[in-house]
Amino acid sequence: RAHRIQERAAKVGFDWKRRDDVWKKVQEEMEELRETLHARSGKRREEEFGDFLFALVNYARFIGVNPEQALRGTTEKFIRRFQYIERAMRSRGEDIHHSTLERMDEFWNEAKRIKRRRKRVHAGKI
Repeated sequence: RAHRIQERAAKVGFDWKRRDDVWKKVQEEMEELRETLHARSGKRREEEFGDFLFALVNYARFIGVNPEQALRGTTEKFIRRFQYIERAMRSRGEDIHHSTLERMDEFWNEAKRIKRRRKRVHAGKI
């Protein structure tokens, strides 16, 4: 929805001219969000987080990335890697609930290596 609204605004000229200016806005909103981390108001933090996301969506639109598709793809990638962690640990008799972040991260990186290797094989580079 944010993407569509920003596209509508851009069509009538309510838009940034330069990509660098859009990125500066993202950074500005990120700083405002960071400032709320010590605030007591969860509502203000939520508002600033929304502003930050909105600015990021605008940057995505500006560089030709569909933010919904990008986030969906990243979420699916996370799911696959996390499921790999679960399977790999189970197959080795390790309990994920009693594991360390470092150990799980080893399997995470292993999942990434396997995916890269499969991509290279599929592309005919191996």
